[in-house]
This record gives sequence, structure tokens and C-alpha cells, in this order.
Amino acid sequence: MLREYTTPITSNFSIDGTVYSILSERVARTPDSSLVEYKDDSGQWQSFSGRKFLSLVHQLAKGLLAKGVQKGDSIAIMAHTSWQWTALDIAIMSIGALTVPIYETNSAQQIAMIVNDANVSRVFVENDALREKVEQIKDQAPQLQEIFELDSGAIELLQAYAHSTTDEELQAAIDRVYGSDLATIVYTSGSTGTPKGVELTHQNFVYIARSGAASMPDIALGEGRRLLLFLPLAHVFARYMQFFCFAGDVTLGLSSNLKTIIKDFQSFKPTFVLAVPRIFEKVYNAASQKAGKGLRGLIFNRAAQVARTWSHGQQEGHIPALISLQHAIYSKLVYNAILDVFGGKVEYAVSGGAPLDQSIAHFFNGVGLPLLEGYGMTEVCAPACVNPTSGYKIGTIGIPLQGVSFAVAEDGELCIKSLAVCKGYHHHPELTAQQITDGWLHTGDLGSIDDEGFISITGRKKDLIITAGGKNVSPDGLQTVVMTSPVVSQCVVIGDRRRFVSALITIDLEDANAWLESNGAQTVQTLEQACTNPIIRAEVERVVDLANATVSRAESIRKYEILDTEFTEANGLLTPSLKAKRQVIEQRFADIINNKIYGVNQPKA
Repeated sequence: MLREYTTPITSNFSIDGTVYSILSERVARTPDSSLVEYKDDSGQWQSFSGRKFLSLVHQLAKGLLAKGVQKGDSIAIMAHTSWQWTALDIAIMSIGALTVPIYETNSAQQIAMIVNDANVSRVFVENDALREKVEQIKDQAPQLQEIFELDSGAIELLQAYAHSTTDEELQAAIDRVYGSDLATIVYTSGSTGTPKGVELTHQNFVYIARSGAASMPDIALGEGRRLLLFLPLAHVFARYMQFFCFAGDVTLGLSSNLKTIIKDFQSFKPTFVLAVPRIFEKVYNAASQKAGKGLRGLIFNRAAQVARTWSHGQQEGHIPALISLQHAIYSKLVYNAILDVFGGKVEYAVSGGAPLDQSIAHFFNGVGLPLLEGYGMTEVCAPACVNPTSGYKIGTIGIPLQGVSFAVAEDGELCIKSLAVCKGYHHHPELTAQQITDGWLHTGDLGSIDDEGFISITGRKKDLIITAGGKNVSPDGLQTVVMTSPVVSQCVVIGDRRRFVSALITIDLEDANAWLESNGAQTVQTLEQACTNPIIRAEVERVVDLANATVSRAESIRKYEILDTEFTEANGLLTPSLKAKRQVIEQRFADIINNKIYGVNQPKA
């Protein structure tokens, strides 16, 4: 390794126990405080105390034992984020069975692959539509015994069966589970190929949950800590955040409806927000569009400029006196209203899952909401590093969590070592040996580490574009800037083995219309109209020029096409974590790439 950095363990946290023990120890500390909150059918927030939620987990675990579930059995959950998901997850793992998450958007073919690869014997689905998906593949999975439907009383069914299992039998099952046992098999979302099952142990989660809480005490510890979790629990990061909350003092709110997320923020009043960059971009764009033109628009634009200037000054250690005065004025006039979008109590936000544009980070930092960018992978239970609440550096992904080591290999690849590194890839020993050597997980990302341990991502080995002229281009930075536009939904930069760099761009119809309206322009009805609209095209041209200004001419986007379609999970062009499937997209739009952009019939890149 060329460079290595480890954040020492300075807090006295235990690495022993299981995922169940994270919950049981929290309940022992604060049995009657609110642990899990959710909205009922009327839209009102309801609460489980720690004691009540642990009792629910016990009932579900007893019911599973009564249904014949044994240690080592694989049980899948296919549902939106909910308290049922969380309770089932811990109940399954508490008795040594393995939780296998399946995205509700997965196709029947993907479901069959996961169910068979993980030898799943039982599946919990949310509703009839998902049950039908699983029923379609039942003849391909002879080991699949039962399908339970949450909307048809699966929770109540397990609670009824619970009476057949004694407390002593449950405790004996819990006692047979060790930290070294597998807790879950999580299938990667597959942006670059067929999903692989990542084997994660109880110790993996226990270690990084307790390390995370110790590393971020301002977020995890103390009275009144609240998180509203709306990411899909099939994603390892969302599942980790459950355990992070339980390891600390955080009340966990659960929601799955992104259409009501702003209202949910305002009613739940989180103290910190966890989201992908796109959420923060949308909040910024919405605030800008709401200000509109005229005096209000001028005030907002000036306030945004002052916020960014203040943030740059804060990061550099010197804020000019005039900027400080203007910042104080705009805090009352503009910034407080923006923070009220998140409920008015938010102190920090954590951003991950994709590169964060620095202009967005500086804006939110300037209005009083530091965006603490972090980084992780399924193979390390999600997080491995994050910016601290004090002394954070915008433009980096922070420092390693306590007890986690990062290193830069000779080829520039970032590597991670800690007790959170997965056991391996299910049924793929050759891939395990390739990706994990001497305890170091090879991430596939290129990066650097400064003298204080702050890590920066510079690109991705497999996504690195090498043009026909031999120029190495990392697409992430260009894509991130283009996607800050209020009209752009997705941007995929291409050009590997091509004469120049180009891009495929899609439009967010709803946001584009809001932007057109705020600019006094006529809205459009379809994506076909949007991609030919001269005002929208001018905005796309502006943001592409902005992206190109950050790189050399050889790395710049020379041509682009605005597509009259979307990249979605449903059409197979986005992963469930909203990452573009580059290879699939290049294959799907090969004609446009080869003929309209490059003008020749070239081999597929």
C-alpha cells in the first residue's frame, strides 16, 4: 500500500454480541422511550416504546420457531420500508436465520435467481402483487415452502403461532447465535453486472453500528435524537441505519412514500437527515423555483451566493466581515425558511450513495445544514467513512470510522480493512479471493488520503473512460454537475475507446415544468416535447458548459443527446439505489450512440 490511515478507537464500545443484542441493550437502557415511529392509515404518527418493540420481536421470533424455522435458514423479505420490515428483520436474525432482502421492484427472473442462490425457504411479501411475482417462480424453486403476505395478516399469524413456543425455547435459540454466524445475504444492486450475494455476519454489523455511534456522538447520542428513514430497507445502508439508531439514542421514524417526504419531515421533525444527493438537489431547486423571478428571485439568488461564499470562507478559516453580516441577515430572511423544509429541528445531513456536487454542499453548509458526505459499500455493511460534525471538509468523503483503516494501493485503488468487512461472496470463492486480500477489501474506487486522514474519490477503476486518444476520464464529476440542473434527471457520460467524450441526458418532466413555470415559460406535456423545447435545451447546454469548465478540453463533453425517455428501475436502466446501469444503457441506446453521436457504426463500447 502506498498510503494508509486508521482512525483509532477512542470510545469504549464492545465488539461482541449479535444484531439482536444491539436492540436488547438499547431497550435495557431506555425501555419506555420512543424507539420506532411510523404513520398509521390515517397519516398520524404512532410509536413503539423500546419495551413494546422488543416484545413484538420476541413474538415474531417465537412464531418463526413454531413454523419450523431453524438456525441457518434463509428467509426473504420483499416489501417497502416499514416497522414490519424492521421487526421481521431482527426477529429472523435473532434466532440465527438469515434475512435475504429482495427489492419489490425486482423482476421474476431476479427473484428466482436470489431465492435459489440463497436457498430461501420462506418469503415475506407486502401485498398481492408481490405475492404473484413470487408465485410465478415457485416451480423454479422447489425449496421454497411458504409465502407470507403482510397485508393479509402475516404479522398476526406469527403472533398467533408464538403461543406454541416458550420463553425458554426462544432464549435457547437466541443463545445459540454467535457474532461469527452469518446474519444476512445482501445482493448487490448490479449496476455493472449480475448481482452477487454478500455474506455479512452479526459481528460485521455490531462492529460498524457501535463504531458509527461512537464516531458521530453529536448525531447518535443524547436526548431528542431523531432520524426519518425513507430509503428502501432492501439496501444495506438503510438496514445499517436501523442498527446505528439502536446502538445510539436515536428514535427511528419509518416512511416509504417519497411523494409525502417533505410533509413527513415537517411533522416528524428529524434532528438529522440521511439521503442521496438527488434529494438535496431537489430541495435546492424547489427553493429556487419557489422564489421565482422579480425581487424574491433576486433575494434568493443573492442569499444563495452569500451562503456559498460564507461556506468557502468557513472551510478556508476566514470569513470576510461583510459576508458575515450579510449571512446573518439572510439567515432570518431566507435560510431559516429552507431549513423549515426539513422540520425545523435538523442539525446535520449525511449524504451518500453517489458523488455530491460541491456547489450544493456549500449552499446547504452556508444556510446552516452541513452535508456530511460519507462512503461505503455493501461489503462493509454500508458505511466506512464519513465527515465529522466538527472540522468536516467539503469535497471529501470524510475520515474512517473508529477502528476502520483505509489505504491507497499502488494503482490508486482505495482499500478498506476492519471487522466490518464481509465474510465473502455467496457461492463465489474465486471472487472473494480476488476482492479481499490479507483482510483488505479492494473497493474498485480510485482515491487519495490527506495527512489528516480525509479521503477523496477521484474515479472508479471499472468506470474509468479511456478515449481513443488515450485520455483517462472519470465520468462521475461531469455527471454530478450536469445533474444539478433542475430539468435534468440523469446523465451518463460515455466515450470509452471513442474519439471524444459524450453524454446521454434524460429530463425530469415534473421538475422541468416547475422550472419553466417559475421562469414564466409555457409548460410541456410530454418528454418528447421536453427534449425539443428550446428553453430546456438551452438550460441543458448551460449546465453541460458548466461541467466542461471543470475539466480539460480532452475530458469535456463534446456532444450529447437528450433522450425522450427516462432511466428507471422498471425499465431496467437504474438500480434500486438509483445508480445508472452504464452497460445496459449503452446497449439499449447503441443506435443513438453510434449513429447520432459518433456518426459511424462502431462496435459497442
